[in-house]
Amino acid sequence: MRKRLIYIYLLFSTMVSAETPLERFVASSAIRFANVGVSVRRLSTGEEIDAYRSDNLIPPASTMKLFTTATSLELMGADYKIPTYLKYSGQIKDGVLQGNLYIEGQGDPTLGGKDWGGDAFLTQWVKALQKAGIHRIEGRVIGDGSYYDGDALNPGWVYEDIGNYYAPGIFALAYLDNTVNIQLKSAEVGSVAHVIRTFPTIPGLTYENHIRCTEIDYDGAYVHGLPYQYCRYLTGSIPSNHGVFGVRGDIPNPPLLLAQHLTARLRVSGIEVRDSASYLTETDRKQRTLLYTHYSPTLASIVEQTNLHSVNLNAEMLFRNLAAQRRVPCTIHNAADYVKQFWHNHGVDIFTAQILDGCGLAPQNGVSANQFVNLLTYMARSKNYTAFMQSLPTSGKTGTLKAVLAKTELEGKVHAKSGTIKGTRNYAGYMDLPNGDKLVFAVLVNNSNATSQQIKRAIEQYLLDVYRRNK
Repeated sequence: MRKRLIYIYLLFSTMVSAETPLERFVASSAIRFANVGVSVRRLSTGEEIDAYRSDNLIPPASTMKLFTTATSLELMGADYKIPTYLKYSGQIKDGVLQGNLYIEGQGDPTLGGKDWGGDAFLTQWVKALQKAGIHRIEGRVIGDGSYYDGDALNPGWVYEDIGNYYAPGIFALAYLDNTVNIQLKSAEVGSVAHVIRTFPTIPGLTYENHIRCTEIDYDGAYVHGLPYQYCRYLTGSIPSNHGVFGVRGDIPNPPLLLAQHLTARLRVSGIEVRDSASYLTETDRKQRTLLYTHYSPTLASIVEQTNLHSVNLNAEMLFRNLAAQRRVPCTIHNAADYVKQFWHNHGVDIFTAQILDGCGLAPQNGVSANQFVNLLTYMARSKNYTAFMQSLPTSGKTGTLKAVLAKTELEGKVHAKSGTIKGTRNYAGYMDLPNGDKLVFAVLVNNSNATSQQIKRAIEQYLLDVYRRNK
């Protein structure tokens, strides 16, 4: 009997130790009841290391940015710069512009951005008018966003997100990251926080404020509102007795605000502007003459900021820009169709994917682990690989992976895009092996009942196990 028990114990021990990293991962408490997709392949040979429901479509969250940024790089090239045009209608006679000045947006997300020099570019624009000899405008400055369609709101986004800084309206003419900073005065528990000021100041913007001061120690406030509408509904809570506390929402109409700021800058510089600023969502078809062209930083640098810090505004504008390959104005539907057709033509079939945006906020998005790995494998052999690779966060080092796999043997060896929303943790990218080869992987976990940190730890352990088994 004793020998039999020993035999059973040894057999059981052998079975446990024989479990693969994938089997342990999908059986873990944080993953067991979730919707999961896994694909891991060796880059040099294409050998499949692991696969689990790898063709199932799973909401990608911000890993969707991989398709948006890769498509943009492949289509336009790493050195491409997005133009913004200053044009005028009418004629310039004796220093007077007898017409309007137009700011024609072409989808540059960097104008006025905090990481892109702020509003310093306006000085160059004023100098362009001075060089043209203009000292008076017998019309107005108009922000023209007609390069995109008038639907600045993505219909796939949920109410909880719309109006917050990370889900702003998407306009062909962006400004100041399309973000307004709202400063609140925190007081005792249970009181309503008071709005002190905003930056920038937005003429006509009002607030329906219901933000409470509570005992939380984090930002629990939300900003709700629609594009072009000038009332923002403030809900949620902030820490009590915290002094001045800032929350961020979106700018209701960036093309108009940019036109207003340029008008003000022109007047300060001695160039008279007769009328108040305005904006267009559809072109007025007036004949225009090019006065000046402003160029964005390189696409490679925009893609780097997009993936490294998971900037939704950048991703959405790059996504809409792709639609121009089909027709202008740029629509969400045309952008999604173009992305699918482009990758089909390049041997990465994603026709089954559900694509409703370029940043991953829409919960209806669906992409499989295999589709991510196919994309990453293609990009590893692309002429744009260096720019693409440099845009990816590095484990324990940079961006959204700075706290992932830190102080482990995989620190600095995983280069991947993360995607995180409630109940969801996704990672897709490359893992460096000691022999110089790489593993290409996608681990997608959706609808887990575990906490975000529990999911993160389970994925980290799986990636460590895969590395140890294949190094």
